[in-house]
Amino acid sequence: MLTRFAPSPTGELHLGHAYSAVLAHAARRGGGRFVLRIDDIDGSRSREEYLAAALTDLAWLGIFWDGDPVRQSQRLASYQAALDDLRARGLVYPCFCTRADIAASLAAPHGAPDHSGGAIYPGTCRHLSDEERARRIAAEPHCWRLDMAKATALTGDLEWEEQGQGLRRADPAAHGDVVLARKDAPASYHLASTLDDAAMGVTHVIRGADLTASTDVHRLLQALLGLPVPRYRHHALVCGPDGRRLAKRDAAASLASLRAAGTDGPALAADLLGHRLPTGYSLRMP
Repeated sequence: MLTRFAPSPTGELHLGHAYSAVLAHAARRGGGRFVLRIDDIDGSRSREEYLAAALTDLAWLGIFWDGDPVRQSQRLASYQAALDDLRARGLVYPCFCTRADIAASLAAPHGAPDHSGGAIYPGTCRHLSDEERARRIAAEPHCWRLDMAKATALTGDLEWEEQGQGLRRADPAAHGDVVLARKDAPASYHLASTLDDAAMGVTHVIRGADLTASTDVHRLLQALLGLPVPRYRHHALVCGPDGRRLAKRDAAASLASLRAAGTDGPALAADLLGHRLPTGYSLRMP
């Protein structure tokens, strides 16, 4: 068994991150391995000071990892190779639409929400000619989208195993033509996370239930790229006194603030492993 924790160094870790890390770290108790991945390809928001703080937080909790942390910023060539493969097979296409263009589509009949509540991309750029694509690629910012209809036609029906629930049917088509890479981000969360889990040998993905729907897309990418399929556990989310799930802006729940207040890190980790949270916080499924 090999699990991972994958923080983004874009802010301080909070109780929700700690809960996820503790659950994944429990693999070591049974003789498994636990690895750390740093999701640092958001160049405009990632900060080294947040990475240093995250490592300090994990050590304070008594969480240690096997091997050196893997940084996504050092794996860009792998993401590009996968994107090139999909492009050579005609499974991705360049999209030149702005966020405003896509937001406007919400008012149109094809603007139904996807699993995340966002608009399903209407496919505006899907049918551009090769000549127009080449001309616009040279002059305009663009992203690369997965042609969902072509992709799902190749793979057919897909499933994944959710711990404690058995097999679940994947429904990637419900997400529309998802983005796999942008000019300012060489790989989307979908592409990078799927490739990284395979490369690191992750056998069990343990993450928040807010990412359950994303597994539809990850399962599709695994099938398209010939990658192994881990087991999944999507756990409840830690919510604050207001009932909303925690975000990095929730300073009171940051691990740094708890540490500064004298909280015992290993004791907190033990409580989280037993699904016991500090007063005022709760676990809820989205």
